[in-house]
Amino acid sequence: MIHLSINGQIVEAQAGQTILEVARANKILIPTLCHFNQLHAIGSCRICSVEVAGSKTLMAACVTPVSDGMVVLSHTAKVRQMRKVLYELMLSDHPADCLHCDRNGCCEFQDLGEVLQVKESRFVGKRSKSAIDDSSPAIVRDTTKCILCRRCVSTCNEVQGVGALNAQNRGFATEIGPGGRERLGTAVCTYCGQCTTVCPVDALHEKDSVTAVWQALSDRYRKTIVQTAPAVRAALGEEFGLAPGTLVTGKMVSALRQLGFQVVFDTNFTADLTIQEEGYELLSRLAALAKQQGRIDDRQLAALGLPHHLPDPVLPMITSCSPGWIKYAEHFHGDLLAHLSTCRSPHMMLGALTKTWYAQNNGLDPTELYVVSIMPCTAKKFEITRPELKTCGLETVDAVLTTRELARMIREAGIDFANLPDSPFDSPMGESTGAAAIFGTTGGVMEAALRTVYEVVTSRPLPFENLHVQPIVGLDRIKTASIRFENVLPAWSFLEGIEASIAVTSGLSGASQLMDEIESGTSPYVFIEVMGCPGGCLSGGGQPRPTTPEIRQLRLQAIYREDEGKPLRKSHDNPDIRKLYEVFLGQPGSQLAHELLHTTYQRRNKI
Repeated sequence: MIHLSINGQIVEAQAGQTILEVARANKILIPTLCHFNQLHAIGSCRICSVEVAGSKTLMAACVTPVSDGMVVLSHTAKVRQMRKVLYELMLSDHPADCLHCDRNGCCEFQDLGEVLQVKESRFVGKRSKSAIDDSSPAIVRDTTKCILCRRCVSTCNEVQGVGALNAQNRGFATEIGPGGRERLGTAVCTYCGQCTTVCPVDALHEKDSVTAVWQALSDRYRKTIVQTAPAVRAALGEEFGLAPGTLVTGKMVSALRQLGFQVVFDTNFTADLTIQEEGYELLSRLAALAKQQGRIDDRQLAALGLPHHLPDPVLPMITSCSPGWIKYAEHFHGDLLAHLSTCRSPHMMLGALTKTWYAQNNGLDPTELYVVSIMPCTAKKFEITRPELKTCGLETVDAVLTTRELARMIREAGIDFANLPDSPFDSPMGESTGAAAIFGTTGGVMEAALRTVYEVVTSRPLPFENLHVQPIVGLDRIKTASIRFENVLPAWSFLEGIEASIAVTSGLSGASQLMDEIESGTSPYVFIEVMGCPGGCLSGGGQPRPTTPEIRQLRLQAIYREDEGKPLRKSHDNPDIRKLYEVFLGQPGSQLAHELLHTTYQRRNKI
């Protein structure tokens, strides 16, 4: 430990810490702009400049390590004047029309102006080249507003490992974007939206779907149906001043009804359905491998209740409910697409059922149904445009709203969200289990699948306390565990004694590491869960800002509370899912289930 002085206060620090880290630990405010958590500290904006005794120039607090006996002054006249000049220079090349910006009132650049008490810039002159890139179905890039902080560059390259965004050109001509004058719509971008969560201004944001949804809600010839993802209910309240991690499920349903949606379904219903389809797909692959190895025959297969046409025994099988991850795999690991589960994501399953089963049962014309998904994810906006996901020639889901977009609509409608009463979802696709709730966090899909697969094979609950597979709970980048199948039912005897290794990752850098192991033939896993965003959907690209490690943890705890508060916690126990198979789908993996609930993938270029 070392000691230093900040503004006359003697503080203790560890060697290697920066001035900014020590100041924050001691509740001393030093304003920043380009700095972001522990991800991005390059000292490019210099807003955090401070005076250090003995230094000839001001030092950037975010990158300057402390030393024993250091004397730091963070708010002298010289420092304040320097910050004002730096801010005014940035402001001189930034649009001043804040009222027309979606980030008005929640803009870090705007907030910094209030802290520094700068109202206008004294500097005028040539502005940098501006352009709006709206070529992507998910994300809009507005270079007019970009302040070159490079947070998005660090996120795209270091966290996600995609590299779609980098600094192009030099000096006054510097621009953040894809290389080779590419646009986001044709670049190797996964549309995960993590860049939109770290951007301090409105230079990167989700593509607007609010206008189209308002039009649909006012169209008397359309029946509007909405569904909500599990992670939304653990974060939406933050947009209305509620503490991070506050569950607002019932208030959210009430708000959607007040907005004018005629039917409110829960994507958790088809999260349970996904587990049925994905769980049996995994068992089918294991059975196909056993048949290939001569450990079971056709008679034994018939007794398992598996689909007649077994898939290729390609293992490990990898989850497929994250569209950002799917697009990443198509770009960077096109030779390994057979490892992906063929299951559609839950909201695409619900859209397909809405325009077939629900429409038929209620005498509705599917062409008059308008299905909206409320998602924590920007990549879902891209997912609904994939031609292979159409249902009977129709768009399966007509529009995707992010959590942030839904909040804007609620505010625009004048709804007092915090004081709304709780309302239930509509039937028949409103009932769900705790297993579906944990889809919203990393490790949740894997745990939900294991709860069902293990019980199908052994007729016993998963042998973990409170059903939680502890090694895969939490926010670590890569988590692993193993499940041993013992005392299995006679029909599943080929699994007796098998130690099944599993892995969970969130964020695309971790996915790349696991895919490299598969490619090299060293992967020990049977089943892998991949979520495109760090921490899973709870920190998706469309969630409320900011998403700090502390906020991420609180949202995770809320999702597990939702699970543990449910009377049913295993997907196969959902009575409405059982009924759906009885009256419509037949069985998991049936021909009709494959037509409506499964999909294919396409190899894409890396460049």
